[in-house]
Amino acid sequence: MPVEHLFSDSASAAADIAARFAAILSAAIADRGVASIAVSGGRSPRPVLEALSQTDLDWSKVVVTLVDERWVAPDSPDSNELLVRETLLQGAAAQARFVPMKNDAADAYAGQAACAADFAELPWPLDIVLLGMGDDGHTASLFPDGAELEEGLSSDARVIAATPPVAPHQRMTLTAKAILASRHILLQIGGAGKTAVYNRALAGGRVEELPIRLALLQEETPVEVWISAS
Repeated sequence: MPVEHLFSDSASAAADIAARFAAILSAAIADRGVASIAVSGGRSPRPVLEALSQTDLDWSKVVVTLVDERWVAPDSPDSNELLVRETLLQGAAAQARFVPMKNDAADAYAGQAACAADFAELPWPLDIVLLGMGDDGHTASLFPDGAELEEGLSSDARVIAATPPVAPHQRMTLTAKAILASRHILLQIGGAGKTAVYNRALAGGRVEELPIRLALLQEETPVEVWISAS
């Protein structure tokens, strides 16, 4: 079962997640001389990344990448890279090495090989993968009914291109194997709606129905979940 951290509001949860990040990264740097993280985009991670950027770490020894990315220009408002650059990679944290998912290929499928080559050079296993979860139970860009869902759950590749069933933009996403090939999985849940989806996922069932189960219903990698009422 995941370790759960319960908070009344998202701001308190974000501060606590950032503190947990800092503890793990500090230990990784002390033990191995390098730390590596993959973070999610969206509204929920923003305060976490902002708080994390203020953490006193040797950021020159930290490698940062993404859990998934929309195939848009890095300066697009829809870009997760832009979010990371505006929030996490500020001040001293700008010394971290950022490895993007988006490259110059015309589309995500054409860019998959180059992205895979870049990700092969990351220090695996990643120390932390910060996941989010959609109202439909998707995580990363592994969507229920997605054309690439089966591949994302079973592939030995670390990244694949994917097209969401409804959401705009092609994506590049970590696979289930890559997510589980980490030392720690952290998950952020906020609000009654997502908490209900989380509880349904935790109760068991097919991963294809609620892909977040790939993280919750496994014993390979420790999972911690921050749940806030708002």
